Amino acid sequence: MTTANATILIVEDEAKMRRLLELNLADDGFQTLSAGDAETGLKLLQDGSVDLVLTDLKLPGMNGLDFLAAVKRFQAALPVVVMTAFGTVETAVEAMNAGAGDYVLKPFSLDEMRMVIHKELDVHRLRAENRSLREALQQRFQHPNVVARSVKMQEVLATVERVASTNSTVLLGGESGVGKDLVARAIHEKSRRASGPFIKINSTAIPENLLESELFGYEKGAFTGAAASKPGKFELADKGTLFLDEIGDVPPATQVKLLRVLQEREFERLGGTRTIKVDVRLVAATNRDLRAALEEGTFREDLYYRLNVVSFGLPALSERREDIPVLATHFLNQLVDRYKKPLNGFASEAMEILVKSAWPGNVRELYNVVEQAVALSTTSIITPALVDSAMRGQSAELSSFESARSEFERDYLAKLLKITGGNVTQAAKLAKRNRTEFYKLLQRHHLDPKLFKAM
Repeated sequence: MTTANATILIVEDEAKMRRLLELNLADDGFQTLSAGDAETGLKLLQDGSVDLVLTDLKLPGMNGLDFLAAVKRFQAALPVVVMTAFGTVETAVEAMNAGAGDYVLKPFSLDEMRMVIHKELDVHRLRAENRSLREALQQRFQHPNVVARSVKMQEVLATVERVASTNSTVLLGGESGVGKDLVARAIHEKSRRASGPFIKINSTAIPENLLESELFGYEKGAFTGAAASKPGKFELADKGTLFLDEIGDVPPATQVKLLRVLQEREFERLGGTRTIKVDVRLVAATNRDLRAALEEGTFREDLYYRLNVVSFGLPALSERREDIPVLATHFLNQLVDRYKKPLNGFASEAMEILVKSAWPGNVRELYNVVEQAVALSTTSIITPALVDSAMRGQSAELSSFESARSEFERDYLAKLLKITGGNVTQAAKLAKRNRTEFYKLLQRHHLDPKLFKAM
């Protein structure tokens, strides 16, 4: 099956809407089957020729959610797109929890519908191809800026190869410092958008009150100091890729505008009224557990599903030790030019120290250690003593930060318990954490709620 000749089953009880979809999808090269109710739709699925189901959630007889469940029992991997009225977005989210790939709100534009269908078919093709991933790993995937000798990083680059050819939104996970920005750039450079711009923005590096204007731009006079209009990152990334790092920290008000851009590909600048349309592929990244953020209520569920089209994680450096010698040598070669030092590599014992280390700061920490060793070197080779010294420096900085953070966290938890008289449920609500997570934090800091009851 290719996107061009895919067969789409349309289940819609309104005859005019059904016919309109048939005609427009046929113009786009699709084969179509149609049904006015869920029962007829299930019969049409029996011959196995359907590649995607497009269904309304409000149907006569069997409703859309029950129909979705029946489709998934029949063929779990079959992509399903649901249509729903604006007032029933919660039902659409429920449908996505039950296995639907995406949803569109009525009334919708036909361009939006075609975009969603193409995206779902692309994702379905990617998942089907993933079954052959292990065989594909027998060849070596390469990218100029990504070191990938280890099996886990080869899996990452194999996924990059498959994702790059689509226009799907990508969500990258992984600890801080693993190189999510480099993988995002690799996706861009291997895509059809490679000749377009690659724009990066880190949501935590920009004050919360300025993030919206950075993303969407602003008009002259929109706020104090706005002496001239300025385009945002989405405009600058038009026909290219926008990499949004630490998306889990985007404030709720900005999440609403992000959702609109992903759904409709349009927005207004801050202080403006003109609607701006853009063609941007979004690659987002986070080191947070977004599902936990959903439970906490700090991240929108509908935005999560829009982002989580194709998602994969990057391994920590400690999980890809085969890459450490290559990475360290690569960094050394870069830094030798900067520091103008005639270094010829690492002593074998020095490299052994690097390979066996824990690397809580991942690739970024490795780079810092190599840089410090190069800066302090007085010989033609990086010695074990230099590496030890550089790593102690990094560990001291990390320990100092972690110690301060732990002390602040413990004091904060104790204050909440004191305020609530040891009531864990109330304290968890004040901290905007679920009760189970809050209990784990108390155990980590050896805080007993019973001791605060009498305070």
